[in-house]
Amino acid sequence: MKKLFLSFVPLSVLVLTLLSACGATDAATADEPNRDARIEIEVAGMPAGQALLLGFYATQTFRIDSADVDANGRMVFTNPTGYDPGLYYVLFADQTNFQFLISEDQRFELRTDKGSISQSMRVEGSLENELLYDNLRYEEQYQQQFQTIAAQLANSPDDAALLAQRDALVRERRAHLEELFARAPDAFFTAYKRAGQNPDLRTELAQEAQVWHYRNEFFDNVDFSDERLLRTPVVFNKLKRYMTELTVQRADSLIASADALIRQVLDQPDYFQLFVNWIAVTYEPGKSSIMDPDAVYVHLVDNYFTYERATWADSAEVYAIQLRAEEMSNSLVGQQAPNITAPDPSGQPRTLYDLEAPYLVVFMYNPSCDHCREQAPVLNQLYRAQGSDQTFEVFAIALDTNPEEWQRFIDQFGKPFTNVFDPSNRAIYKQYYVDNTPEVYVLNRERKIIAKNINVNQIPTVIERDQN
Repeated sequence: MKKLFLSFVPLSVLVLTLLSACGATDAATADEPNRDARIEIEVAGMPAGQALLLGFYATQTFRIDSADVDANGRMVFTNPTGYDPGLYYVLFADQTNFQFLISEDQRFELRTDKGSISQSMRVEGSLENELLYDNLRYEEQYQQQFQTIAAQLANSPDDAALLAQRDALVRERRAHLEELFARAPDAFFTAYKRAGQNPDLRTELAQEAQVWHYRNEFFDNVDFSDERLLRTPVVFNKLKRYMTELTVQRADSLIASADALIRQVLDQPDYFQLFVNWIAVTYEPGKSSIMDPDAVYVHLVDNYFTYERATWADSAEVYAIQLRAEEMSNSLVGQQAPNITAPDPSGQPRTLYDLEAPYLVVFMYNPSCDHCREQAPVLNQLYRAQGSDQTFEVFAIALDTNPEEWQRFIDQFGKPFTNVFDPSNRAIYKQYYVDNTPEVYVLNRERKIIAKNINVNQIPTVIERDQN
């Protein structure tokens, strides 16, 4: 596989740079309380050494602070301007770790034992962490009971008594959470735990309708006006599941899900930046295995990576991203395929639309590309296997080569095909987008693009599917 290096800023590099800059704790601003953080921690049985304070932001986990651990397992994290509210972890040299919440109240004590951190945790001065550890202790017991019942149901899935026990356990857990929420409705703990709750399945509906409602209600418990949630893993975990598990991995479905989510945060800059960046990077062409990631990328860039909305990027970066999307936009699945003309080995112009077979395969390759040399013989074999009933023709376009190398490739692999090569690449510039070679496009009878980004052995399946 040969990568074609184009003149654009890689979106993934831009996004990682932006997100990694978000984690540092800044000095308190005029409209923010001057938090004087002092968090005293004692872990009985923890040897002397150093402990790290780890925080989250969006997709990133990073080091915030460190503290010395004395021989009694005691340490103190201090910061005169405070820490950004969020979920934090203390990590020790032996990889032991535990979590706690930091909100406005940043002077508290946590005391526990190394061998049973959650069960032994004692909190002084922080309602947030009293609630958190009440819940963590409950969850440990709940998971043990739930897994026991689940294991039994695996052998007896229709056992009414077991199903009743499972449902009762779920109701009991919900009641436990609602009791904690009622104790502190305005606490950060409550916002955090509510955000992590998933919708109830509407079992009275057909499965397809259940999935639709579940997906559309998936973020209902997330308060997008609460930026503290971005400093926990809950938002990113939900985003990833929403796009990669709850959405069909097809360009049109992904675009619809992305739009539905992003519309909810157009007035929330931090959430907007996270959602747009992560979805664009995840489905960036060359990185995604879906049929037409270009369509997702182009849609996101056209609608959200604009000078007005992508305020985290400078104008040169936005321009480069938009230019790349423009190069992709003429060759998306479902569009009319661009017609192109380029010279054949004798120097005569050959035009794609002059080929008369019901289906056309546009095969773009570089003769020195190993993957191209693997795919070309397979394409040759598929082409010859058609016999007199010729369903498709091949328009093979050489890229980034020279006439001698091109001719050797044709002699070895491409004799039956229509072969063209334009040394300037003007013939395909802004016509067919090529990120990696080989690149395969399939056109139907109306010369619309019905497939791209596929291996050549998938061509018969694509054609058969279109015929039916």
